[in-house]
Amino acid sequence: MTKQKITVRVAGRDYTLISPDSPEYLRRVAAYVDRKLSETAQAARVPLAGATVLAAIDLGDELMRAQDENQRLRRELAEVRAELEALRAGGGESA
Repeated sequence: MTKQKITVRVAGRDYTLISPDSPEYLRRVAAYVDRKLSETAQAARVPLAGATVLAAIDLGDELMRAQDENQRLRRELAEVRAELEALRAGGGESA
């Protein structure tokens, strides 16, 4: 896949990214991070350096919760698939 170069603005600074992801996706990610930094700095009333760490912790929390939910859903899907296979193997007969 071809890598593209894109410049995004986060916390008032420009960053050049090189990625195989689409420019639209990278802009979305940068805008999300920028918004998180801004919200954290305002809510915590801390300088940008402190807000960066707090926002990173918040983003890490979001990621971990999303990963936990993803694992839960995968387990649930595996259980439903196993039940479906059991029903198919039994010919769909009732006991």
